[in-house]
Parts: sequence; structure tokens; C-alpha cells
Amino acid sequence: MIAKNKTSRLRRKVREIKKISLTALLSGLVTIAVLMTLTIMFISSYTSQKQSLIDNTLSLNYSSAVQMSQTLDSLFQSMQGSLKYSANYFPDIDYADAKKLDSTLDLIRNSSNYFNSVSLIDASGIIRGSSPYLEKSLGQPITSNAAKNAFKSRASFISEAYRAPYSERIVVFVSEPIFSPSGEFKGLISGSIYLQENNILNLSFGSQLRTSNGSYFYIVDAKGTLLFHPDTERIGENLSKNQVVQKLLNDQTGKEQYKNLAGVDSLAGYYKVPTTDWGVVVVSPTQMVYDQLNQHIRMLLLYTSIPFIILTLIVIRVARKLASPFVYLADLVNQVDQGKVDLPVMKPHWNREADLLTRTVLSALANFRKQKDQLTYDARTDVLTGMTNRRTFEEVIQQWIDEEVPFSIVVLDIDRFKSINDTYGHHAGDQVLKHIANIIKLSVRTQDVCSRFGGEEFVVLLRHTNSKTAYQIAEHIRVSVEQSILPVDRSVTISAGIAEYPLHSTTATELFHLADNALYQAKEEGRNRTITIQTVIK
Repeated sequence: MIAKNKTSRLRRKVREIKKISLTALLSGLVTIAVLMTLTIMFISSYTSQKQSLIDNTLSLNYSSAVQMSQTLDSLFQSMQGSLKYSANYFPDIDYADAKKLDSTLDLIRNSSNYFNSVSLIDASGIIRGSSPYLEKSLGQPITSNAAKNAFKSRASFISEAYRAPYSERIVVFVSEPIFSPSGEFKGLISGSIYLQENNILNLSFGSQLRTSNGSYFYIVDAKGTLLFHPDTERIGENLSKNQVVQKLLNDQTGKEQYKNLAGVDSLAGYYKVPTTDWGVVVVSPTQMVYDQLNQHIRMLLLYTSIPFIILTLIVIRVARKLASPFVYLADLVNQVDQGKVDLPVMKPHWNREADLLTRTVLSALANFRKQKDQLTYDARTDVLTGMTNRRTFEEVIQQWIDEEVPFSIVVLDIDRFKSINDTYGHHAGDQVLKHIANIIKLSVRTQDVCSRFGGEEFVVLLRHTNSKTAYQIAEHIRVSVEQSILPVDRSVTISAGIAEYPLHSTTATELFHLADNALYQAKEEGRNRTITIQTVIK
């Protein structure tokens, strides 16, 4: 009997444990609903921002690769020009005058810092002088295949990377032939770049080798040999099996997501150097994008954690009375996350707790939307000038064409902008870009679109504007730039090309191409002018 009573009491306790109050049930259900809503919000935000960041990183890396290849191309042209200029001093020099040879070669090497060493080779292939002075090589015939090929070609020469026979250095050999006034071949003036030591490449690009977010770049020659890399121990390594390098060896340029030889998922932009047939690759680990996304999620958690705690406490205390407002807020969060509604204007609620909860959640959603809008703005805006970027320009021009809105396109380019950077530095160049961008923005209407297309090139879309009016606006911009006081002590001018939709073309690509051709014509005709493309006969 006693045993039966104990069993009965145990069953009653179990049944009591299973019973849940309505307040606890409603509190639990609403809390779960809010948690699920926030989870959906985080997942959707993570997914949408991931692709945007990947695309933006690829575009930035490609743009950087193009700029670096252009810089490298100019650098080697300057090297060859320096050697060619120096070659003019040697046809009549006395090879027996070692002191004069050494001092001349020292002057050549130290005046430009292009080369780690400079050598003079006579018409019979004998080394007659070097800087720095290297006694054991003087009077010896050339031994490297690169020097022999240069000697044989008797023309401007840039070698692939090779290992020097005696020093075991990895070297790039650059040379220019020496001819007498009568055209007789007198030998070579050559410069060598030691890739694993301090050289002109380190001087030009060393500060850009690796950024704080993990991005870096490297340079390969026409055979895929590594010439420049953050890890100097890898210089000389052959990367021809690398997916991106293979495309460079096949004369392809572009941007893509891929796995490198170490299996690291990466985002790369790559471009070839015309003068040397080398390739520049700018790489960002894909993990960098995920790190940024994780930081974004952490910020969202930071903004929403306190409101969520307040929300939970209020739900637990007044679950029944506030059940309806909680459902409304959960639905609102979900709808806002999907972009279906805008945040409503806050109206006082009859219940104090419900009123506080509504304000808290709307504040959290506003912070979330602010973060999301900021990321969207950053992805569509040029950081330096505050203009829209190329991506936004391409979306707008296609949208206007789809809607058959008549407009004109003006492509503007700063004349001889490279010389500004070379003379005054990139900081001054950036100030010039911002100054001209401000002139452009002040010269157009709010419904028009101003974009920085890349480098020193800008694009303006003038809505409901024919090419004649666009010409007047472009001329106003051009004259304003020419007459304005710029942050450099020299005059700066721009050239512009104009095309009209649908008069000149009905496709975005061709319309831009026509305006760009007009810009090119303006450049060819002397710069500092505006040209409208002539009507295309179809």
C-alpha cells in the first residue's frame, strides 16, 4: 500500500512538471520567434554581402594589377632609355683607360639607381669595365646565355630571370648596343637587377608588397618564373602550373577566384607588362572577405544584443498582454530584412512596455539598415572622389537604355595626369582628382550621374540632354578646370568626348566606345578640347 502511494505521488509530480503556464509558453514562443528572425536577418545579410565583397575585391585587384603593369612598363622603358642615352658616350672611349671607364660606369649606376650593377662589353665580347668594380670579371669573356643572346642580337634586350654562373644570384639582364657614328658595332652597355637583393623593383613597389588585410602581389616572367614576391626566398621559383600564371602565359588578363598551388582559396586580378611580357598578379585571400563579413556580423550582434536582452525581459514579464505587439515586431523584422517594407514612423503604444520594446527593436533595425546601406554605398562609390564608381555607371546607363530615356554621355580624361603624379607625387595627384571631381559634380544637375571610371577618367550621364547641350556642359567643365586654382603649381586641363542616345547608338557598350573615340580624337588633336562624335551611319 505504501509503495502504491509513493508511485501515485511520483506520477502526480511528473504530470506537474509537464504542465507549462501560458505566460511561460507565450514568452518562450515569442523569444524563439525573435531569435529565428534575427538568425534569418544575419544569414541573409551574410549571403548578400559576401558576393558583393568578392566582386568588389576582384575589381580592385584587377585595377591594381593594371596600374602596376603600367608602372612597370614605364619603368623598363626608362631603364632602356637610360642605357641608350649612356651608350652615346662610349663609341670613342679608350677601353685601356680603366680609371675613366670605372668612373663613368659608377656615374651611370649611381645616377638612376635602376641597376644593381652596370657593365661595359666590347665588340669581341670581353668585359672591359663594371660598377661596382669586380676585378675577376675584367678582361674575361661574357659567360651567361643572357649576355650572349644580347650580344648576338645587337639590339635593345631584356632577359628572362636566370641564375648568374659565378655568384648564383638570380638576375634580370638589360642591355643596349653601342654603335660608332659610322654604324660599326662597338659592344654593349648593360645593367643587371639582382632580384633577391635591394633593387629598383623593391624601391618602386616594396611598400605595396603586402597590405594589412593580407593582400599581396607578385611578378612572373614570360616562362612563369617568380621575379618579385613578398617572400624573397621564393624568387626564382617556377609558377607555370599556377592557374592564373598559366593564363598570363597564354596572353590572357582578367580576374577570378581560384586556389593557388598551396591550396589557398584566393581572389586575383592579373595583367601583362607590354615591354617585358611579364605578368603582374594581385592576390587577396578569400578568407579576407570572410573576416570582413564576420566583423560585420559581430557589429550587428553588438548593436542588437542589448535591445534583444531588453526585449526578452519585457516578454517574460508581460507575455500575455504584449503577445500581439511581439508578433507584429517579428513580422516587421522579417519583412524589413527581405526589403519589402520601410521602417514605420514610431507611434506611441497604449502599453508602456510595448512602446519601449517597439522603440528598441526599431532602433536595432535602423542600426542594421545603416550598416547595410553603408556597405552598399561603399561597394557603389569611389572612395577618393565620392563619385559613383564604374559598377554604378554601368547599371545606370543600362537602366536608362532599357527605359528608353534619351541622354548624352560625356567621357572626360585629365591631360598628362601621369606627369602630375611623377612630378608632384601621388598625394598631389589624388588632390587634383578630387578637385576636378568636385568641379564636375557642381556643373551638372541632381538627376545626372557622375562616375569615376578609373584612373584619371570620369564619365557623366546627362539625362534628357542632347549632344549639343552636353557639349556646352562639357565645355563649361573643361574651362572651369583650366581656370581653377589647383593644388599643384601648374595648369591642368582635361579633354572630353560626347555621344548621344539614341542618336549615335542604342547599346551601352557601343555608346561608351563612341564617346571614348571622341575623347581619343580630342587627345590626338592637341588635348584641352571637347569633341562630339559624328552621327553614325548604319
